[in-house]
Amino acid sequence: MQFRAHPFFLILCGLLLFSVSLKAQENFDTWYQQSSEDSFPTGVRSIEWYKSAPVTNSKKVIVAILDSGIDINHPDLKQNIWVNPNEIPDNQIDDDGNGYVDDLHGWNFIGGPDGQSVVNESLEVTREYAKERSLWESVNPEKLHGQKKKDYESFLDKKELIEQKRAGATAQIEQVDATLKIVLDALNAAKEELNGDPIDLNRLENAEDENVVIAGRIIQNVEEQGITVESIDWLIDLTSSEFEEIKKESEIDLNYTYNPDCTARNIVGDDYSDFDNKWYGNNVVDGDYAVHGTHVAGIVGAVRDNGIGMDGIADHVAIMSVKLVPNGDERDKDVANGIMYAVDNGALVINMSFGKGYSPEKEMVDHAMKYAAKHDVLLVSGAGNEAANIDAEPKFPNDDFRRKPLFGPKHAKNLLTIGALSPEGGEQAVAEFSNYGQKDVDVFAPGVYIYSTTPDSSYEFLSGTSMASPVVTGMAALIRSRYPALSAVQVKDIIIDSTRPLPAQLIQPGTFDKVPASELCISGGMVDVVKAMQLASKTKGKANLKKRKPSSQYIGMPDKT
Repeated sequence: MQFRAHPFFLILCGLLLFSVSLKAQENFDTWYQQSSEDSFPTGVRSIEWYKSAPVTNSKKVIVAILDSGIDINHPDLKQNIWVNPNEIPDNQIDDDGNGYVDDLHGWNFIGGPDGQSVVNESLEVTREYAKERSLWESVNPEKLHGQKKKDYESFLDKKELIEQKRAGATAQIEQVDATLKIVLDALNAAKEELNGDPIDLNRLENAEDENVVIAGRIIQNVEEQGITVESIDWLIDLTSSEFEEIKKESEIDLNYTYNPDCTARNIVGDDYSDFDNKWYGNNVVDGDYAVHGTHVAGIVGAVRDNGIGMDGIADHVAIMSVKLVPNGDERDKDVANGIMYAVDNGALVINMSFGKGYSPEKEMVDHAMKYAAKHDVLLVSGAGNEAANIDAEPKFPNDDFRRKPLFGPKHAKNLLTIGALSPEGGEQAVAEFSNYGQKDVDVFAPGVYIYSTTPDSSYEFLSGTSMASPVVTGMAALIRSRYPALSAVQVKDIIIDSTRPLPAQLIQPGTFDKVPASELCISGGMVDVVKAMQLASKTKGKANLKKRKPSSQYIGMPDKT
């Protein structure tokens, strides 16, 4: 997912914030939609394309956002939120008979019958460790051989990781508590020293009380970052809240992320091991953890030219919210059911800005991908943010089917995997955090400091391959809205074949090494809306429209907006 930091903690510790001079440039909030002529060599040129877009009888395309939920009432999204045409709102009846009651705007596969949702969850590696713990903890390792020995060693690796992470979280909580005490003692001493007088840094820094001197340095560090310290009481309140937020994240690691006894799934109330059951969850598709999904949705299809916020890549789009990503790892059962729900309800493009290092029920996800391919649906996924070569360290979901069939495709031909680009271009064009892969990453798209919608009518800059993926999803929707006869695989090929070349030499993420662009992705390129739309216009469609699952309100109907 996206990267979020605690800059105030760094300030209070006397560290300088990392700042990007590019953000001061004019129109930076749209940098990823601009072009090299606008000083952004990795932009996708969507603004340029819209200036001369040909008039066509476009179709509105349903795009499913499989994510953490979407603020469906955001003023920059509401007009483009999918509405199930066969469902009567809030009548507690499954009007369309699809097994999901009142699924007006999508479905929540991590919701419970009482309307609640899973917010914090464990990682898949934690769940795998929990499952294996009883099997291996009492064995004599000297008696293990062959595959059993390898499995045991794999368990030990998971155990070491979990224990290290839990120890680190405990240490972080202790460090936060200790640092907060030092800071508050210093600020309270400064408050007593000033005794109601205005803040005077010279007076504080030359005081005899060491705590008062420390307070002076803290205030100076804060103000050097452009933050005006209104009063000592104001700074005390801000400090306490910021440190509490940092501590909360470590507590989440202890209680959920790396807790092998986590029971968060109980909220859903399903039998997770019953993989035939796909009728669980609720219709609450927004919720407390919807920042990520709302941001992704805006990149794809925020309402264009409405004079507020920002514009999505795609214009003729209906956004379906399929909620299945908690603050932790998504579960394979939910991913599989989410894909099939989206397909069954008419989505032609599915964005999947999530991923993990283990996939115990991958066969279920593979089956859902094949189901999407059968119905001509394109899947778009972020490559991940570990600066890793995912050819060697696989991330899931991916296009490599676990069980290779004797006949038919051994890979999901309808999946695009996206790496992230920074605004700078040149050797630093690829984001320093982005995963890469000569075989498993298809293209790169903008994913650093992307401005988009967030809940409660707000907007934020976020970074990650989670942001790069919806840029490409928006492109795919744009193509399918203008050229509906093109198949999902054709759209994938068009996006790959129309890329602009990346610089010949690039800094490999996670290193200082320079490598050829061809070693970081299949295409060796970055996506380009102008070139993609030109190529699409010249490509003869091969789609079998009968394979698609129509939603009568949208697919195949001219868009009158």
